[in-house]
This record gives sequence, structure tokens and C-alpha cells, in this order.
Amino acid sequence: MSDAAQPTAAEVRAAAEAVKAALDRHLAAVERRSGEDDPAVYEAFNQLAAAAETYDELLYDRYDEVTPFEIPGDDTLPPYTGPEEPNAISVLIRRDYAVVEPQRLLSQAQRVEAADVETGTGIGEGAPGTVHGALGTLFGEFEPDEIASRHKEFGLEEGDSTLWVTASDEPADPGEWLEAPFEHVDPQRVVCRFDVSAVFDDELDEDDPDEGDDVEDDEIEDYDDLDTDLDEDDDLDDGEPEPLEARER
Repeated sequence: MSDAAQPTAAEVRAAAEAVKAALDRHLAAVERRSGEDDPAVYEAFNQLAAAAETYDELLYDRYDEVTPFEIPGDDTLPPYTGPEEPNAISVLIRRDYAVVEPQRLLSQAQRVEAADVETGTGIGEGAPGTVHGALGTLFGEFEPDEIASRHKEFGLEEGDSTLWVTASDEPADPGEWLEAPFEHVDPQRVVCRFDVSAVFDDELDEDDPDEGDDVEDDEIEDYDDLDTDLDEDDDLDDGEPEPLEARER
């Protein structure tokens, strides 16, 4: 960072004072806690985390120094304030994939198009020739859960995924949220949430780096045999996927 862009000493000092004030507010909220999920404590906690993060960044930019604070990520949900007996729910799902084998993706989409033409369910305009066109074909043909379970067949690699269940007083009107399906999610109406990420696996590896070292040699050999069998089944000539069965929609 250039000297011109560096924060001033006064800005760093002000950030430090903001941390002190946030500490006082957090302690006062804890002392007045009205219950296990007191929203005032939650808000004071977030304010303290934000103030500490700002101070940490300014301190580093100005003095090339760090703090001992570990700023928690915003991956926790606030206390639930929705209806105890919701009349409707929304299930919000996000799954990330990396396109690691574009040719496999294209080949599978072409096979879907060809199968649809043969059965009279396709429009006969030819197979998609681009990755984004192939994605449209495959996600139009298969349910998202099926793609999740067969992602390797489509040349995809799984990334992070999350599923949120939110409560509502009444079902939404038809077409009401289709243009912006995730825009108005109220975190305090999330009934439950399930996250899947490789970062969790990394944390487990760090916590127990020796885990699995006591596996017997013959058990390892059995796993190697299993991997070999699976690899033989999955190998495709010239990188071409196996044909997909035609299906009616």
C-alpha cells in the first residue's frame, strides 16, 4: 500500500477507541441478558466484531502490525423470531460446481439432445456447442438433486453448498419472488441451515492430523482394490461419456 493510501495515526487511534466502546456495550448487554438468545447481545457481539476487524485492518495498514483478535466469520444465524407454527416454508438451496471437464459436459448435453430428437421430445435444432448452452440443456433435463449425485458424469466438481429453510406466515403469491428469489431472506426466520464445504474437512484435518494413521495395511489394500475397480468402471474411451438413456419429459 502506498503512503498516500495509508490511514493516519488519528484514524487508527479512533478505531481503537471504537473497539473500547464496543467492548463496553457488549459487556453491558451481557450483564442485562434477558435470555439465551437475547438479540441485544447478538447485536453487541456483531458490533464488537466489526469494530475489532476495522481496527485490525487499520493497524496493519499503518504500522504493519496485527492484533491477537480472531474475528469470527458471519456464519451464525440470529435468534429465530418467526412463527412457532409457520403456515408456509421456503427452501433456499445453493450448490457451487467447477466445470473441470468441458468436453464431457458438452458430450453429455449432445447425447441428451440426440435422445430427445429420437423420441420426438426435442425441437431438433441441434446439440449445444457451448458450455453455457450445455449447462442449460443438462439442468433442463435433470433435477438438481440428480445432477448433484451424478456431477462427475457431467464433468463437474462439487464446491460449497448450503440449504436454508425459512418460515413464512403465508405462502407467497405466484410469481412474486421469481425475479429475485434470494433478495428478501430474513435471517431471523431461518428455521434450520445445513452447510457443506471443504473448509470443514480442512479444519478436521488440522484438529487431528494423525487420524487414520492406525489403519491396518490390509485395510488400505482393500481400499486400493476398490478404487481400481471404480476407476475401471468409470474409464471411458477417448474421454467420451457413456450414453444416457432417452427419457420422456
